Amino acid sequence: MNKNSTLVYALSTCSHCKAARKFLTECDVQFSCVEVDSLTGEERHKTIADIKKINPRCSFPTIVINDKVIVGFQANEIKEALGLETD
Repeated sequence: MNKNSTLVYALSTCSHCKAARKFLTECDVQFSCVEVDSLTGEERHKTIADIKKINPRCSFPTIVINDKVIVGFQANEIKEALGLETD
């Protein structure tokens, strides 16, 4: 089990977001996921503002592993950030 702090900002309908979550699960990584399109009101506005601080384009998925930000589903970057072997 990996001890990294991992947070995924995703959209519920995004295929790349689904692939990233599946990949993290297959790597046995515990992670938190925020489906931004499921949020409403102030919570949604605050979350989008938080994402824009680390990813100005506010594209999805935006994955934060410890302090490293990965934009999009980038398997090798995710593995590297988690300290796993890359291909």
